[in-house]
Amino acid sequence: MYNRILLKLSGEALKGDTSSGIDPQTVKEIALQIKDAHDLGVEIGIVVGGGNIWRGKTAEGLGMDRAQADYMGMLATIMNGLAVQDSLENIGVHTRVMTALNVNEVAEPYIRRRAIRHLEKGRVCIFVGGLGSPYFSTDTACALRATEIGAEVVLMAKNKTEGVYDSDPKTNPNAKMYDKLTFSEILANNLGVMDSAAASLCRDNKLDLIVFNMNKNGNIVKAVKGEKIGTLVTVE
Repeated sequence: MYNRILLKLSGEALKGDTSSGIDPQTVKEIALQIKDAHDLGVEIGIVVGGGNIWRGKTAEGLGMDRAQADYMGMLATIMNGLAVQDSLENIGVHTRVMTALNVNEVAEPYIRRRAIRHLEKGRVCIFVGGLGSPYFSTDTACALRATEIGAEVVLMAKNKTEGVYDSDPKTNPNAKMYDKLTFSEILANNLGVMDSAAASLCRDNKLDLIVFNMNKNGNIVKAVKGEKIGTLVTVE
């Protein structure tokens, strides 16, 4: 079983079956899964995306300044992080929201050593605000935060997707799911699991990645326990 993990929650996972925004019932169900893993004694960091509220790349395509759009996306991740915090605190899990953007009234600034201390005390750390700079995705923030806190693995929780496929399973019913891949294969074949900067960070720091479907109850615990689930991405 892993002792310290970094869980990547996409913003899409928080909207449930709604078209956009935050679905409180879905967030509660995710929180219960996280609590089950936390009860095992695992130290948990979480990076939250913001795609359910705002997508910087989409806005850029409509003519908006990319940096401005990215900052708006960072604010969206803060909103999502606060929603996850509220659900976890309501079921007895102590948390800290740590942000790369200064929003002192609702979250404390991200400081690496402080984050590690929170984890050691059994608190779940929710990292929001991306990296605080435009042109970087939350995937890159996930890889960097995982490296900084000394996580043993990145758990990438997908919305209704079992793992990594050779093509889009939503449009190709014959898409093949991989059981195991390397980061070099992801980069060479442009599989779209995470952006190239994030994949390179994981590869260079020998940080494994597990991509799995978080909509099945108990999958987060299975991933934490190292059970065979989804797609395992390794250095070699």
